[in-house]
Amino acid sequence: MEQGALHGIRVIDLTTILMGPMATRMLADHGADVIRVETTIGDSTRNGLPSRHFGMSGFSLNLQRNKRSLSIDLKHAAGRQVILDLVATADVLVTNMRAAALERLGLDERAVNAVNPALIYCRANGFGSGGPYQDKAAYDDAIQAASGLAGLFTATNGRPTYVPSVVADKVTGLYVVQAVMAALIHRHNTGNGQNIEVPMFETMVSFNLVEHLRGAAFEPAEGPFGYERLLSPARRPYATADGFICLLPYSDNNYRDFFDFIGQSDLADDERFATHNARVAHTTELYDLIAEAAATKSTEIWVEFCDKASIPAAKVMELSEFANDPHLAEVGLVQVADHPTEGGYNYVRDPVIYSDSPTGLRRHAPRLGEHSAELLNELGYGAEEISALVADGVVTIASP
Repeated sequence: MEQGALHGIRVIDLTTILMGPMATRMLADHGADVIRVETTIGDSTRNGLPSRHFGMSGFSLNLQRNKRSLSIDLKHAAGRQVILDLVATADVLVTNMRAAALERLGLDERAVNAVNPALIYCRANGFGSGGPYQDKAAYDDAIQAASGLAGLFTATNGRPTYVPSVVADKVTGLYVVQAVMAALIHRHNTGNGQNIEVPMFETMVSFNLVEHLRGAAFEPAEGPFGYERLLSPARRPYATADGFICLLPYSDNNYRDFFDFIGQSDLADDERFATHNARVAHTTELYDLIAEAAATKSTEIWVEFCDKASIPAAKVMELSEFANDPHLAEVGLVQVADHPTEGGYNYVRDPVIYSDSPTGLRRHAPRLGEHSAELLNELGYGAEEISALVADGVVTIASP
């Protein structure tokens, strides 16, 4: 396989659960040498079910691919020294540990910058430093609540609701990747490393306000927060004669074609629906009308018509249906691989396609400590030193 865009970049992955490991997996998919640093019992996601062997859950197979595993006790002085030795060879360190914990371990920005001034040190935290929330614990549900995302559902179904996806973790993970990439370019241009903070709370508030800042963008405000079309209870997948569909005419031409198709051409000139702003102002009436029409035809008929008319539409899919989706099969988004210990498994490739620096599966997800000895050797530790670290419980090496 060709080298990825980040070939030659070494990343220390000092993260846990999902947000950080997802971000570092993306860096690894792009060719970076990502060294996954875990405790001697491993990250909690390793032990989820189902799994074929302890410590190799479905989470691990996909979140830890293309990485090397170093299992080490960071609370031990010798373990901290190993990490500092590793820091001296690295380009990037990504962590989502709290600032106080990093300081206790001697791995805060000041300590690692002293070892490697050119390092890009990226810390993803729950709430930005300097504010009154900086020490609060943060998980995805808490950030969905605090950022207003859960509250948006009050307008649509009468009560706050969590999105059934760890969306705050994943969005913040994407920002981590963006931040690291930008910092690498900055270092290329200036020779300088830097410290980066990516707070989940601020990231998700920013994310939510892209469209919902709305009238509050003006000072003084010209209207309330919230984009009316998205907050209408009538915005929903519509029941067809045999299933459910997203049916979303959007442009003026879309609506003319739609109204013609349902035999109500006169509605195209109705003052409630003739322009985009008018349609937004009458979203609930419009979407109720679409819902009534949707029920009269099958999903297949609707999709066929919408495709011909360039109207956005899609059958509502269940996750289990992706295995038989013809488009996904043709583009090969989901690949089957053979892990040396776990056997056959499905992995989802990076969805972006590059002509010259492709992403891909370069390494299967490692077992806990699979590369501990290899990495210590690279750092100059001899066989006796490694054996002593193992005997003292500082380092774990995966058994064959």
